[in-house]
Amino acid sequence: MKTAEKLAAGWLLTLGFMFLTISVSAVSTKNTTLKPILAGIENEALAKDVINKDAIYQLDNTAMQGIIFGVPTAILGVWLALGLYKQNRQEKKAINQQTNEHLRCQEQAQLSQFYQMLQENQGKITLLSFAMQSQLPATEARKYLDEKAKEFNANFQVTEEGAVSYHFDV
Repeated sequence: MKTAEKLAAGWLLTLGFMFLTISVSAVSTKNTTLKPILAGIENEALAKDVINKDAIYQLDNTAMQGIIFGVPTAILGVWLALGLYKQNRQEKKAINQQTNEHLRCQEQAQLSQFYQMLQENQGKITLLSFAMQSQLPATEARKYLDEKAKEFNANFQVTEEGAVSYHFDV
């Protein structure tokens, strides 16, 4: 549906611009037609007879029709385009709110698991156990534990196998 609305807005803007361009062109042509061509004619009555009244009438009608059709068409196109813009902005805002809410819930779940593991293990947490419990990739689990270790002044202990365990004072 959005694609059809975008196409409709584009076509309406294009048609409105075309109608208004035709109107401006007709007014410009009329103004050039009314300029005196013959500089040597001093008698204005003779110059007025040279003017093609049918052409002037046709140009006036073309200009008026261009305005009558161009202005509403362009306004409708702008209205549709602005509506689509506002709708797109609201959708992006809603998506950002959902993403932020999801991240906040994940952080709360991780924090809850972190505190639970601290209580169960008397303040000792290994990277592998936390990654398994929180279902985070090892790199993210390490970053999380490193942040919490800095935050709570935890001690690190490296085993002979190279595994790191974090010791928090509970």
